[in-house]
Amino acid sequence: MAVYTEVTDEALAAFLEGYDIGTAIAFRGIAEGVENSNFSLRTTRGDFILTLYEKRVEPAELPWFLGLMEHLAGAGITCPLPVRGRDGAALRQLCGRHAAITTFLPGVWPRRVRQEHCGPLGEALAGLHLAGLGYAPRRPNALGPSGWPKLLARSLAAGADPALGAELQAALDAILAGWPAGLPEGQIHADLFPDNVFFLNGRLSGLIDFYFAATDTLAYDVAVCLNAWCFEPDFAFNVTKARALLFAYGAVRSLSPAERAALPVLCQGAALRFALTRLFDWINTPPGALVTRKDPMEYVRRLRFHLAARDEHAYGI
Repeated sequence: MAVYTEVTDEALAAFLEGYDIGTAIAFRGIAEGVENSNFSLRTTRGDFILTLYEKRVEPAELPWFLGLMEHLAGAGITCPLPVRGRDGAALRQLCGRHAAITTFLPGVWPRRVRQEHCGPLGEALAGLHLAGLGYAPRRPNALGPSGWPKLLARSLAAGADPALGAELQAALDAILAGWPAGLPEGQIHADLFPDNVFFLNGRLSGLIDFYFAATDTLAYDVAVCLNAWCFEPDFAFNVTKARALLFAYGAVRSLSPAERAALPVLCQGAALRFALTRLFDWINTPPGALVTRKDPMEYVRRLRFHLAARDEHAYGI
């Protein structure tokens, strides 16, 4: 989440006239994240999130994301539910951007991941994957393997360090050569970092930010979570956290032998994907944007660990 586009009080008031959620009481930007402009909105009817869609999100794909959230919420997954306006539409225009309001989920995300967070995460991820099987529309993953070469080339053209570029190119070549085919696919979150998972009173209370979701390899989503949740601040891999995540996931949806064997390369790909997008954003974030830039080297160091992993036993299996 971030803020790239400012919304005036007058524009907000006019926008809310299209909804039956009351008038604004409080409104503030949310700085966390890098993709869209997000605001916390309190009205006379309750708390909501207002999102203005920026950057990588294609307007034609927005109904897919909103439809997925509606489907998952209907299947029992605790996630934001798009709020439809008086005319029945969930997607609207505000300040020259496509925009939507979603319900607010209570809870806080874990600033320091502990082992007891990883089991509920694995269970929730597997539940999401199973619920998503009932959502028929497909969306290719634009930030999957086919998009990585172009992303690296754009970062190098924008001034990325050539030595880092060479390291990432070598990793990219190896990952693409070993990328698995034929693994189970479905709807994945693709960005289930700790700041997208809420806990309340010691229990997982919701999953947010589905705007990277796509139809892709389910075990790749597991690899994203292993990267995001199982490294310590010194970048040591915590195999105990990984085992807790994978065991809880497997209790809901079993990983096949082929999926388990593919974990090293899937984890390499997930680390590379976030290294590349962070590198691109580090170079290209506009001055003055209310957004927290994220260091790409954090994921380069994770990538180095995964490149050295011989098999799935490195992840506690």
